[in-house]
Amino acid sequence: MFVSVVCDMGGEDSRAAVFDLLARYGFEKVQRACFESSRILERELAGLKRDIDKATDYYDTVRIYQYPVEGALVVSVLKENRWRRVIVRAPAPKP
Repeated sequence: MFVSVVCDMGGEDSRAAVFDLLARYGFEKVQRACFESSRILERELAGLKRDIDKATDYYDTVRIYQYPVEGALVVSVLKENRWRRVIVRAPAPKP
């Protein structure tokens, strides 16, 4: 599964903590606040989300893009200390 993590951190402490977490989980930094991995397992990703939740505060936003998950793109967003999940599927073929 391909996973990309984009961070918009409100403070330097949480930025350093999350960037360190991503490096420990094997993510590669591809831009200033964007990390990618094509080798992370679903179980590891669940642990990463828990660890990110512990390392962030109310003003931080983290977006995680996963593909493919049952043939769809899944976007998980941590904003204001709450995770939200959006599943994007291809449009159904027209008859």
